[in-house]
Amino acid sequence: MKRYRRPRARLMSQINVVPYVDVMLVLLVIFMITAPILKRGVKVKLPQAAARAIPNPHRAVLIVTIDAAGRYYLDGHPVTPKVLEQRTRRLLRLRPHTPILIRGDRAVPYQDVVAAMVLLQRAGAPSVGLMTKTRGQ
Repeated sequence: MKRYRRPRARLMSQINVVPYVDVMLVLLVIFMITAPILKRGVKVKLPQAAARAIPNPHRAVLIVTIDAAGRYYLDGHPVTPKVLEQRTRRLLRLRPHTPILIRGDRAVPYQDVVAAMVLLQRAGAPSVGLMTKTRGQ
């Protein structure tokens, strides 16, 4: 008696991309929501002046911000004067030619800006620049 054998099922060699598209869309939504939250900044009103732009904007720059209340921020994070000096000293040991800029609110007394410049020079900064807003912006 002859047995009937079913033909073997062929394996499919296709990739189902639907789950990958779902994961990609979820990640896209997550990044769209978190990106604006991660943006840090200190709101200051810069003084206006007719000044030249920095020659090489792609080079890493250390920005020290002084808000209207006279508080210091290093790259958007609040710091004390002592911590500002320590972190600047550490950074300048690693990258000695890093440009340093002070971004001070226009309401900050000049004495506070000078005090920040002295702090940065004590930390080893050869020169300190001041950020301004060009007229008409």
